[in-house]
Amino acid sequence: MRALEASLSDVLGSPGAVGAALVDAVTGLTYQTAGDHRLLGSGAELAELVNLIGERLYEAGAESELESLVVTSTRHHEVVQVVSRQGDALLLATVLDRGRTNLALALRQSADRAGDLLA
Repeated sequence: MRALEASLSDVLGSPGAVGAALVDAVTGLTYQTAGDHRLLGSGAELAELVNLIGERLYEAGAESELESLVVTSTRHHEVVQVVSRQGDALLLATVLDRGRTNLALALRQSADRAGDLLA
């Protein structure tokens, strides 16, 4: 678990990041959290949301899997990166302060951090 703590601490080192969680995409089991992750809701809710959106995209004709999800409110961005691996996928979810975050850079960093989780 120390490796997960270190990985999520790295996520919190990104500009504007205030919270993060690593969740099993199928079961909703939360493996690790850091910072103010309460804005993400429960792991089960997060997994359900990502699966629902992925299903709807497939029904709408999308030909590939969901890679990431961005939800924006007036104060925060929530970035969820799907981390494919052997077995169940993981979700790397990050809460970002909207006023202190470059969203394009945050998406790029989230993808990089997700890849680092499997290394």
